Amino acid sequence: MFTPKYPAPDTAPTADTSLVRPLTGLVHPAACDCHHTPTSPAPAPAPVPAGRPSVQFTPGALVVAAAGGTALVLVVGTVLVSMLLAVAITAASVAICAVVLRSLLNHQHNR
Repeated sequence: MFTPKYPAPDTAPTADTSLVRPLTGLVHPAACDCHHTPTSPAPAPAPVPAGRPSVQFTPGALVVAAAGGTALVLVVGTVLVSMLLAVAITAASVAICAVVLRSLLNHQHNR
C-alpha cells in the first residue's frame, strides 16, 4: 500500500537533443548573424590568499578571554537559578492557597 508506483520504462519521456542547441559563445553561438559589438568579458575575480592569517593571542588576552568566559557562565547561571527559584516560590504559594481554600470550603460544609 505504501510502496511507490513508478511508470513503466517504455512510457517515460525521452530527451530529444534536436530541440535544444547548446550555446558556444558568451551570449550568442559562434555562427551568429547579428551585427553588434561584442561585449567585454567580466573582469577576473581578485586572487584569494592561500591560507587564513593566523591569530596570535598574548598571555594577557588569554587571561581576559578566560575571565570573560567565567563571568558569562556565572551571570547565565545566576539568571537561570533565579528563574528556577521564582517558579518554585510561585508553585509553593499556589499550593498553600489551594490548601487554605480547601480547608475553608471543608470547614463551611461541616457546619
